[in-house]
Amino acid sequence: MKLMIIYASIEGQTRKIAEHIAAHAENKGHAAALMNVNAAQEFGLEKPDAVILAAPIHAARYPTPFVDFVHREKDWLNALPSAFVSVTLSIHSEHDDERAAAANFPEALKAETGWRPQAIHNAAGALRFTEYDFFKRWMMRRIAEAEGAPTDRGDVEFTDWRLLDDFVDAFLDLV
Repeated sequence: MKLMIIYASIEGQTRKIAEHIAAHAENKGHAAALMNVNAAQEFGLEKPDAVILAAPIHAARYPTPFVDFVHREKDWLNALPSAFVSVTLSIHSEHDDERAAAANFPEALKAETGWRPQAIHNAAGALRFTEYDFFKRWMMRRIAEAEGAPTDRGDVEFTDWRLLDDFVDAFLDLV
């Protein structure tokens, strides 16, 4: 099967997730191609059999280039088996209301764009303290402290790779 993984990434965790999905699919015997929507406006590829999109939530929204891509390509996306990986730290929260809000972000994207992925996975992201400017590092440390997350060990990754692999496997089995 030919699988296309299309992603947007701000601090690198969603790119890492997309690369992991591609490597996992290839280890299962599938061909995988990656496309960063921030780096390419047009793409040329033999028609894939399925597509997985991945994007992070920052300040309660997906990156504009990603949303624009989904708007522009919704007919193409809806014509293929597709899945979506939404990446946000809120899905890792100890607070039920924050996890519920995080789970609703993909639904809002679907309503806004008309894209109808067959499967959705909410993945926890990472705290990239080493990549933040002073203000963002200060703000993210305050948020992390409030959540009981580590703030003094450099970057902290919350992505559950096993759950992500299980999601990809289930989607590939569905296709």
